[in-house]
Amino acid sequence: MSISVIVPAYNEELYIAPTLRAITAARDYLQARAECPVEILVVNNGSTDKTAEIARGLGATVLFDSNHNIARARNCGAKSASGEVLVFIDADTLVPEPILLRIHHLTEDRCLGGGADTLYTPKRASMALYLGIWRVIGKLATMVQGPLQFCRKDVFLVIGGYDESILIGEDVDFFFRLCRYAKSVRGSVTHIVDLRVRPSARRFDRWPLWRVLVYTNPVFIGLFNRVPRAWGGWYGDVPR
Repeated sequence: MSISVIVPAYNEELYIAPTLRAITAARDYLQARAECPVEILVVNNGSTDKTAEIARGLGATVLFDSNHNIARARNCGAKSASGEVLVFIDADTLVPEPILLRIHHLTEDRCLGGGADTLYTPKRASMALYLGIWRVIGKLATMVQGPLQFCRKDVFLVIGGYDESILIGEDVDFFFRLCRYAKSVRGSVTHIVDLRVRPSARRFDRWPLWRVLVYTNPVFIGLFNRVPRAWGGWYGDVPR
């Protein structure tokens, strides 16, 4: 199985280099142990900083999509990807070296896709506790978020990729649809829990608790996930 790693990025000049270095290390770890072509695609989602320049300098192929929408950016990367397996990684997320090798082994079997568990390290103890509670809730509800998700490309096309009308929670929606499809064809979906990825905790470090509670509330998300002005903290005034 060949792999395409897709990284959507908007003004991530402070985070994109560590992310790409971690992905490159994971690629090298995989290729030292298995024959598996890996390409790294960065979708520059309307950035006005040096994101594209940095990504290109680190050997990534840079694609451009000016429509500021993370689901669309992921879909744009998928359209250009040559790999049989698509791995979506957020631009501020560090991955462990063995992760691509694990995905390679999984998708050689009957696994159609899945995701990886997250390890947030916020500075405030109250926020760490809150995120820990949500991690347990997520496991019970089989919710797998988008810092790292993967899927066979043929399956991605069948289920229609990410829903571009959803501005927040599009990753959870994608995973639920992936699970339903896998069940219908007697395939499997895997949530990797022993290799955890490390997304940036910048929002949780800088936002007041009330804002985190509102923006991560499932009711609020369900009511406003298609309303652009509700999600400036994800699309406009993101902490840098």
